[in-house]
Formats: sequence, C-alpha cells, structure tokens
Amino acid sequence: MLYSFTQLLDKVNAHIESLDYAHEPMNLYEPVKYILSLGGKRIRPAMMLMAYNMYRDDVDRILDPALALEIYHNFTLLHDDLMDNADVRRGKPTVHKRWDANTAILSGDVMLSLADVYMSRVDDACLREVMGTFHKTSIEIAEGQQYDMDFESRTDVTEEEYIEMIRLKTSVLLACALKIGAILGGASEEDAQHLYRLGECIGLAFQLRDDYLDVYGDPEKFGKKTGGDILCNKKTYLYINALRLANTEQRAVLDYWATATDIVPEEKIADVTDIYNQVKLPEKSRAIEERYYTMALDELEALGVSKEQKTVLRQFMAMLMERDV
Repeated sequence: MLYSFTQLLDKVNAHIESLDYAHEPMNLYEPVKYILSLGGKRIRPAMMLMAYNMYRDDVDRILDPALALEIYHNFTLLHDDLMDNADVRRGKPTVHKRWDANTAILSGDVMLSLADVYMSRVDDACLREVMGTFHKTSIEIAEGQQYDMDFESRTDVTEEEYIEMIRLKTSVLLACALKIGAILGGASEEDAQHLYRLGECIGLAFQLRDDYLDVYGDPEKFGKKTGGDILCNKKTYLYINALRLANTEQRAVLDYWATATDIVPEEKIADVTDIYNQVKLPEKSRAIEERYYTMALDELEALGVSKEQKTVLRQFMAMLMERDV
C-alpha cells in the first residue's frame, strides 16, 4: 500500500501523542513534552516513512526511528533558541524563557539521548549503517550551526560558503531521513545514495525559498510580518549577494543599516528590499532555487522503482516548493 503524505503525517502525530513522559524527575521531561507539543510540519519523520514506503508497505514498524528525527530536530531548535536568546517558538514561549537556561540545556541533552534510543530500534543487520548515518548527520548539523554563528560577524561571506552552511544546517537532516528510510526498506545502495542527494538538493531549494519568502512572501499567508531577516542582518542568499552586487551608493546604504541602532523597522526593510530589487535578486534567488529543485527531480527519476512508487515523494516535493508560507 502506498500511503499519502497526509496519512504518513497522521501516523507520525499519533505516535508522538502516544509517548509516555511519566518519568522522574518531571522537571527534566516536562520541557521535552512541551516542545514536542508545539507542533511543526513533521517533515523529517514523514520523509523517512515516504522513502521506506517506496520499498515496503509496513511503515508502522519504523515509526520509532522516524520519531528519532523529530526529537533530534526539536533538540536543535531548543538549543538554537537558547543561543539566539529567542523569546518565542511557534507562537509560544521558548523552553529557556518558560523555565530557565539550565533546564533548556539539560532537557536538550536528554532529547539528544532519546533520539539515539529511538533511532537504535532497528534490525541488527542495518543498525550500524543507520546509526553511522544519523551520527554523521548530527555532527554536520553542529558544523552548520557554527558556520551560521561565524557568519554573523563577517561581511565577506561568499555564496558558496552560504550554500555549504545551509546544506549542513538544514539539508543533511532531510537527506538523512530519506537515506535511512531507504536502508530500512531494503533499497539498493545506489537508490539510497540517490535519495540522500535528493534530500540535499530539496533541502537547499527549501531554505532558499524560505530566504525569499521572508522578504517577498504575502504576510497574510506567511503568518508573520516579512523582513525579519533584514531587521536582524541575517546573512541570507539575498543579503550576501546584495553586498556582492551593490554599487558604492547601494553598499553605503547596506552598511548604514547594518550598524544603525536607532531604526524605524519599516524604513530599513524598504531600503534593503529596494536594493535587492535593483540588483535583480528576486529573479536570481528563484533561479537557483529552481536549479536545486530540478536536481532533486533528477535524483528522483534515477531511482530504481516504478513511477507510481515515486508519486507521493514527487507530490511532497512540489508542495514544498509551491508553498508561500
């Protein structure tokens, strides 16, 4: 049976809701329950199930390792929020704001261990390969986070460096989800590698789409005001290339807003967006996004399964790239 994305998502959500948090000390596990209850797209576990379902029907048997990815992903969000001193996550107070920083660190640590426990619930025959893939990915995500922090104090970040940073910070976990799903489903090594590269490419396209939407998305659909990346001087694809392509006058405007402290947010967003438009960054951004999406489709086509078996993943990829929120 080929499950739809919605059906797989329902399985993931039901599995998360069935988790037992009745452990002591409760102050350690309550933040874990809290952050997992905040919702989210649950993309990563659903992707693992999609990849598996191309080769096998019994998707329920890998719900635990799929859940491991969601626990791990939320662990990274918890620690990202702490490092950024963020107040809100998905419309609710962040863990370190609702409790405190020490609680956030310790609850994050237990989430990392829980992710390992759930990921290890696979057949012994593929345990080493699965755990190796998962641990390699977790190391790479930490590397990506470090690059992201390093970029905050740099004005010479190149496009190539940025692409590598988002590959590590965002794409490799999607790639990991698909590859582990393929391994558990008994796919060939060649198919597992195609799915890994598909995850990398769709992850890059996904993040580039986020960069674009933060500036050009419809606030009514986006669910928040646009321009947040501009206000915090975030090194996105758009901003990095604006610095590279700007003439002397445009660079002066960018440099002014990068250091100004007493600002009117609407003015800063308008000025920087105007420079993006002048150097034709919307078109450039959508073009590179489309390039990575096409590369992902090429990897999908290379899989040694029927066209029908690729349907759900193809539809999911289209949904990711057609979104405006």
